[in-house]
Amino acid sequence: MAKNNKRVATVLRKTAETDIALTLAIDGRGQSAIATGVPFFDHMLTLFAKHGLFDLTVKAKGDVEVDYHHTVEDVGLVLGQAFKEALGDKVGIKRYGFFILPMDESLARIVVDVGGRPHLVYEVNAPTMFVRDFNIILVKEFCRAFSNALGANLHVQLVYGEEPHHVAEAIFKCLARALDVATQIEPRAADQLPSTKGKI
Repeated sequence: MAKNNKRVATVLRKTAETDIALTLAIDGRGQSAIATGVPFFDHMLTLFAKHGLFDLTVKAKGDVEVDYHHTVEDVGLVLGQAFKEALGDKVGIKRYGFFILPMDESLARIVVDVGGRPHLVYEVNAPTMFVRDFNIILVKEFCRAFSNALGANLHVQLVYGEEPHHVAEAIFKCLARALDVATQIEPRAADQLPSTKGKI
């Protein structure tokens, strides 16, 4: 796998359902420009960039007149691919990240391993699933696509929560913070791959 010293990636993806252009800088300052055609999703991605200190630009056009599903899922896929490309050979990264984050009455807990083994455990149950016309079950589809494309073992748990906006916000912010930890360079092992296998 190629080294990427700048830890920046641009990914373009066009299908019959979506057309996405995304640029990610892992070592950013939390700046973003997001336009997916799904206002609530734009809000969540803006929070994600801000709290992970990732610079993120997303332009997406999708068949939102049919459903938000394709847009949300495909942006998750493209974002995961961008993280994978930006991480390059993964030498020196911490690899594992963990965070617990409150948002009013909601509490999210997320653990991530960016070691190349995609798997999603998603334990989120909220009494109400809709923020206006956005079904927050789509957050699961985003996480699944992201995990598969990045090759991340991702565990998402809503410890408790009621208001669906708060639930989704806690998850996106918590995911950003956990990824920030996992993708940081470990100074004590900056020239080492974080695996005894010699490859991740």
